[in-house]
Amino acid sequence: MNNAIAPIGLLIISNIFMTFAWYGHLKTLKSSALWLVILISWGVAFFEYVFQVPANRLGSDHYTLPQLKIIQEVITMVVFAGFSVLYMKQSLKLDFLWAGLCLVGAVYFIFRNP
Repeated sequence: MNNAIAPIGLLIISNIFMTFAWYGHLKTLKSSALWLVILISWGVAFFEYVFQVPANRLGSDHYTLPQLKIIQEVITMVVFAGFSVLYMKQSLKLDFLWAGLCLVGAVYFIFRNP
């Protein structure tokens, strides 16, 4: 795998774990005790860090810190949109498109060479 692409793949995996750790319990553990939900979420979030830390380490060799952050934010929004629609059964709204376009602008400004 290309060394500049590997961090992106790791960030995608990391964000899947993060999204489930932060929001998955709202569907599956809604009636569970809060302390139990926190422990389970921490357990899931552990795997987020297992992928996030190496992604940032590897990514820092190819991207600036702001570029890494914007890549992560774009991935977060794409993963969250998929999670919302596929797992949480939320309807896909036009606002997802507008938010995505704003992120495209952020990507442009962070990656352009002034």
